[in-house]
Amino acid sequence: MVPAVPVENDSFLAACRGRTPARRPIWIMRQAGRYLPEYRAVRARVSFETLCRAPDLAAEVTVQPIERFDLDAAILFSDILTILDAFGIDVRFDPGPKIARPVRTPADVAALPEADLSACAYVYDAVGACVERLAGRVPLIGFAGAPLTVASYMIEGQGSRDFRHTKVLGWRDPEAFQHLLAQVARATAGYLERQVAAGAHALQVFESWGGALPPDVYRRIAWPHTRSVLEAALATGVPVVAFLRGGEGLLRAVAGDLPQGDLVIGIDWTVPMATAVSIVGPERVVQGNLDPMALFAPRGVLERLAGDVIAAAGPARGHVFNLGHGISKDTDPAQVAALVDYVHRS
Repeated sequence: MVPAVPVENDSFLAACRGRTPARRPIWIMRQAGRYLPEYRAVRARVSFETLCRAPDLAAEVTVQPIERFDLDAAILFSDILTILDAFGIDVRFDPGPKIARPVRTPADVAALPEADLSACAYVYDAVGACVERLAGRVPLIGFAGAPLTVASYMIEGQGSRDFRHTKVLGWRDPEAFQHLLAQVARATAGYLERQVAAGAHALQVFESWGGALPPDVYRRIAWPHTRSVLEAALATGVPVVAFLRGGEGLLRAVAGDLPQGDLVIGIDWTVPMATAVSIVGPERVVQGNLDPMALFAPRGVLERLAGDVIAAAGPARGHVFNLGHGISKDTDPAQVAALVDYVHRS
């Protein structure tokens, strides 16, 4: 199920597969977003929900950073919670995600229908529209949230600092919690498979809230579901990035059980790149992991910090440069252009 549309700039795909790229690839998490004036112009006309659900508009903003910067990959403009449409769960962004009826009890979990992935057809249509607009310039990355990350929103009903409801369900009703994670994992696997069928050249799985659980607990109760999603994604034949946000402890907890294949390990900014490479091993390709706030530093300092990341990633089988988290909405686009240029010259 590998996409048939070839790309002119395959540096990102080559690096992901452990091959020598024409240049060091760089893309940026949330590269299509509020720091770009052209994105803000579109958002002034439509809501975030409309933008995610209108394939032509989603494609327009997906391509905006590719038009402005010499990036090596585009990532679909969407949200990790669009998959909840498949469960009939209504999500509103005000501005952060809000779910009116959270899933917090065994009865809530039992009442949850099996996912109808056709409800997310607008996402697959957006993938196709993006591929058409990109016209083979760079590859397109599709994505989804990892099961724990998505389930935590379903349970909390919004973002959380302490994940109290998630932990209560997990400890009080472990069977229901496991059932929910398994159900989300099955849906996520199918959701990603459909993105590849629609034309995505690579995939990223975001475990944004892996740090909500102690590393040993995460490894025992959440990682098997994330791993199953990664295995299903790899089975499509495209490279897959696992962005594991949870610090060094989480990385150490799962490093010995990572799937084989064209799997790239996304490193968050809190873990020194040299440490990350030593944990996952030199046979792995890594992605990251500049602190997003480094983009506010003077140009010379920014280049030094980026150079430190590049040097530390040297022993790895391959390296895709990225930030260690999403770009700040207050970032100066000129700094992004300078970073892209520096990475390509390094």
